[in-house]
Amino acid sequence: MSGAGERQLPELPDATAPDGSEVRILVSVPRGSMAHFRLQPGQVAQAIVHRSVDELWYVTSGQGRIWRKAADTETVTELVPGLSLTIPVGTSFQFRCDGTEPLDIVGVTMPPWPGADEAVFVKGRW
Repeated sequence: MSGAGERQLPELPDATAPDGSEVRILVSVPRGSMAHFRLQPGQVAQAIVHRSVDELWYVTSGQGRIWRKAADTETVTELVPGLSLTIPVGTSFQFRCDGTEPLDIVGVTMPPWPGADEAVFVKGRW
């Protein structure tokens, strides 16, 4: 990390998310954190639901789809560069990379990601 509150996007992933996506940790403050998520072409993430965090996503490159289910509402949304979306706490979701290049997403988690126990595996669409 260079300076207070700065970090250049790392070339290699810092971790693998519970859903299987590559994670590159960016910056955080006490009330939220930011990370870069990547799925490789043809990769499908495991379906999960968060116990306590809300997420905001912004697609930076690639193509794919995300399935979200909350209560009686279920949607599938095309993921394309420039799209932003929400994943409120308690929403089941699963995403996939359908293109020939990686699907890259910047996500903000509020509060900051508390650890691997945050994600609960659920039955997904794919």
